[in-house]
Amino acid sequence: MSHTQKWRPVCPRLRRVQEKARANAQERFTSLAHLIDVEALRRSYHGQNASAAAGIDGQTKAKYGENLEENLTELHERMRSGSYRASPVRRQWIEKPGGGERPLGIPTTEDKIVQGAVVEILNCIYEEDFLGFSYGSRPGRSAHQALQALQTVLQKGKVNWVVDADISKFFDSIDHKELMKVIQRRVSDRSLLRLIGKWLKAGAVDEDGRRICGKQGTPQGGVISPLLANIFLHYVVDEYVHDWRKTRARGEVYIVRYMDDFVIACQEERDARELLEGLTLQLESHGLKLNGEKTRLIRYGSRWNSGKGEKSETFNFLGLTHIAGKNRAGRYCVKRKTASERLNRGLKSIGLWCRKQRHKPIPWQYAQLNLKLIGHYNYYGVRGNFNALQQFRHGVWRSWFNTLKRRSQKVNVHRLYAQLKTVFVLQTPWITHPENWLSVNPGYLLGRAGCGNAARPVL
Repeated sequence: MSHTQKWRPVCPRLRRVQEKARANAQERFTSLAHLIDVEALRRSYHGQNASAAAGIDGQTKAKYGENLEENLTELHERMRSGSYRASPVRRQWIEKPGGGERPLGIPTTEDKIVQGAVVEILNCIYEEDFLGFSYGSRPGRSAHQALQALQTVLQKGKVNWVVDADISKFFDSIDHKELMKVIQRRVSDRSLLRLIGKWLKAGAVDEDGRRICGKQGTPQGGVISPLLANIFLHYVVDEYVHDWRKTRARGEVYIVRYMDDFVIACQEERDARELLEGLTLQLESHGLKLNGEKTRLIRYGSRWNSGKGEKSETFNFLGLTHIAGKNRAGRYCVKRKTASERLNRGLKSIGLWCRKQRHKPIPWQYAQLNLKLIGHYNYYGVRGNFNALQQFRHGVWRSWFNTLKRRSQKVNVHRLYAQLKTVFVLQTPWITHPENWLSVNPGYLLGRAGCGNAARPVL
């Protein structure tokens, strides 16, 4: 999907809901649950990830699909009769990029199917409301589109100050009552609201089998959780910033948001400080707060890039460090490279993998490492980041070589070295995102995509 295309649902009935939402921004929908029929459940099933982990019942997508039509028909009947019950999510802990762990909630396959059908309905409504600078977990949008938008803002916009913001423990801190209030601004269908309430109240089962329930949080890993988070942030953050910059800003104000990570770029320091202060109070009034360690106001832009006086600072967004630099012609430009913490964490993960798999056949290890490298290049392969990609490849090769030479005391190190250099050559880096198309059309971004003061609400 291109930047200029609107997302459209497959089902004609859902298109009518979308058209109605577009025609009246104040419309409250009273009848939506009837749209969750067997066909909607079937579409949701086929849209699920086949390799996703199973919930507390241990049922995978493949196992559920062995009697798919019977299971979907029975599930639909339970939903119609009101006997459908949401199961608790299976809680797992995963490592956070900055250290520590975050909880991951894995719903059952059946809950995933129903949630997917509800997401399809709600997208028809809220995709008409969401603002253009919101990119996280939306159909037809990606992290790289957010990065492209931010790069264009920093290079083509009037930017002297940047607010690098992060909401502390966002998914764990969303108040259920506050969330239901903002959903009810557009949805008044009691059946659909009860469904959402069931998932919020279902709680989680920890690794030791202990049931955990609360009045806050949406489980990361749930199909509907990203959409609920976007709805909450739309009313709490997006609308506040959009209204503030239209009514109170003295200079240009731009914003790019990807879920709970967002960057605000300002022309005037006073605007940046007042907006940050107001946004802090706005979040606190809804039970949220900014992460004091990750949220900061920095100098950024061509104004600080002259080499005289104070220098431009750097910040990280979506795994890339943004640097105010100069190109070969001496003109101001935004350079991006892999954030050091992401690079180190990736190499550490590769090292652990090599140690666990060191006794597997070398051709098999070679194939798996190439797949990991390709995945890394596909995300971090942005223009100007070639050196960091080479650094990552070299680090992977060294970890692999050091692990293999310890497999046995009889290993011929020189022969192994020559073999890895000539026969099992790791995939060389490439740039997968060579051109920022928005930099060619800055007026389109700043005027229509929702980043600037005079922006239109949606793409």
